[in-house]
Amino acid sequence: MMPRRNEWILIAFTIFTNLADAVTKIALPLLAVRLTDSPALVAAVAVLITLPWLTTALHIGVFVDRLNRRTLMICAEITRIAAMAVLLGAVLTDVVNLPLIYVIAFGLGVAEVTALTSAASIVPSAVPRSRWQTVTARVTAMEYLCNGFLGAPLGGFLVAAGFAFALGATGVVYVLGAVLLLLLVGNFSVNSGQERRSVSVEIKDGLRFLWRTRLLRTMALLIAVMAGCWSAWLAIIPAYAVSGPLGLSERQFGLLMTALGAGGVVGAILTGPINRLLGRRWSMFADIIGSFLLVAVPAAMPAASSSAVPIAAAAFVAGVGGTMWTVNSRVIIQSSVPDHLLGRFNAASRLVGWGLTPVAALIAGVLAQSVGYRFAFGVFAVVCVCLVIPYLRVVTDSALRVADQPETQ
Repeated sequence: MMPRRNEWILIAFTIFTNLADAVTKIALPLLAVRLTDSPALVAAVAVLITLPWLTTALHIGVFVDRLNRRTLMICAEITRIAAMAVLLGAVLTDVVNLPLIYVIAFGLGVAEVTALTSAASIVPSAVPRSRWQTVTARVTAMEYLCNGFLGAPLGGFLVAAGFAFALGATGVVYVLGAVLLLLLVGNFSVNSGQERRSVSVEIKDGLRFLWRTRLLRTMALLIAVMAGCWSAWLAIIPAYAVSGPLGLSERQFGLLMTALGAGGVVGAILTGPINRLLGRRWSMFADIIGSFLLVAVPAAMPAASSSAVPIAAAAFVAGVGGTMWTVNSRVIIQSSVPDHLLGRFNAASRLVGWGLTPVAALIAGVLAQSVGYRFAFGVFAVVCVCLVIPYLRVVTDSALRVADQPETQ
């Protein structure tokens, strides 16, 4: 049995990096808001952070199946540290501008693709199979707790104290995350026993495995729409909340974002009981409900309303559903996909599932600028409704039972 210490290291690493990620995701858009009041230009920050899922995910997936996964995660941390150092220097010398923010956002996005693809693929090598669901639930809970519930208000308070202070503290936390990874024990390189082929051929292996499996393919397509709704919301909510109708301060905006994290923590606690009570199918269905409410509530609010309470309530429900989907889908993938394909499969799945997030963010920013916030949110709410039928037709109890059977390695 592999050392239990790996579990706690992965959980601690998740805590540190997600706290830091939360601060950067608050700081960069708010830094952009100080330079422009254009919703489209502010939304471009979210576009560039997510763009690497569309442009680099498949190639990174090949490297995850070729190289040491822990080494790749450390390289991602080093990239984040360098990005924070450059941006901190620009803030201290008062030369920060939108193009620099955009470059930093894209660099952080590449690091995120590398770190998340590697982290999703390292679990089977780091912990025994009997602990996968427990570890996945705990890691997911920490992602939501630190990235949303704790990280968002922390980001708001740090930014309010000064961008230099916020960026410096974030860089230090990324350093701690890199140190933690060095403490993992085990072999995190992949030994598939297969001859190494060209990058394009290996990319096709991951895409082929995803496409030939109806359940996994449908799950990726469903998450593409839901992730698009989340991306649209995250892209325009800073301008909507701070310089738009809500008129919140930077600290209040940070507190608003805690609703997502609070919902995520509750969802992680409820996933096991809901799975046992209603089954994995209905547990995952909560994500469709939450994603719809996330964008439907601001779309339905009167233009003159300045209350953030309904927005926060919808974000809380979305956080609950998002965690239930994440925990269950990760366990399904870990059970269904051979270890030597995990990197490429996760990359292919996330390309499909998250590759459209920069497009959704761009569309949301353009719609908010040209037509208005309510219309922008409403478009994505309508799209989200269309997920119900394909979900109920494909994500059945029988399909989920088959997926729980381990793939022959």
